[in-house]
Amino acid sequence: MLIVGIDTSGRQGSVALLRAEGEEVVALEVAIISGGQYSERLVPTIAELLVRHGFERSAIGLIAVASGPGSFTGVRIAIATAKGLSEACGAAVVDISVLEATALSAGIEGEIIAVIDAQRTEIFFGEYKVEAAGPERKATRVAREGVAGFAEFTSLFDPGKASGSSIVAFDERLAARLHEAGCDTVLVSRPSAENFARIAYRKFLIGGCADVATLDANYVRRSDAEIFVAPKRCAEPDRN
Repeated sequence: MLIVGIDTSGRQGSVALLRAEGEEVVALEVAIISGGQYSERLVPTIAELLVRHGFERSAIGLIAVASGPGSFTGVRIAIATAKGLSEACGAAVVDISVLEATALSAGIEGEIIAVIDAQRTEIFFGEYKVEAAGPERKATRVAREGVAGFAEFTSLFDPGKASGSSIVAFDERLAARLHEAGCDTVLVSRPSAENFARIAYRKFLIGGCADVATLDANYVRRSDAEIFVAPKRCAEPDRN
């Protein structure tokens, strides 16, 4: 099976091309896309990878897409591209939360709390139970995903209340702030399109495909447009 992984949820994105046979997954190539170029470069980058490795579009069997939280524009572009590519080549789609991928990046089993800087002194967080499920495979059960202010998060997940849980982050500054607040945090590398593709394939093997018709971004928090732009009220009709 040929797998295309897409991640445009951050300031720098990537596209990965992988080939899977049974339990074995081999990465063929990972291409980096600079933020701000997603709308122009995402589809051409996928096409270039296919040509470079001698594949037709119809060879794609699975599309893995990072569904957020992250850049609202980047996530929208990724979801739209995954839907369009799926329709064009008949491939299955598996969407992966960036929080879930972050939780899995640590390679730790047990209760995991993945965190991402949500800006405006807020934190995106996801609580997971990560369990071994065979060689190099992980199964996750999400407890909840949400957004909280920094002080609220450190109060909810301080060492006393989150006993036995591991906090995981890929942002050095956020990890340092949490450590200063008394929340020891495991620092991991930011998940790439290859990581999302590998997680998606494991989900695909157990039937975890998305319904492309209803697939949507995992924003967790409303967009700035929804938060700050109130609809204009119509003027009251003159009843005189």
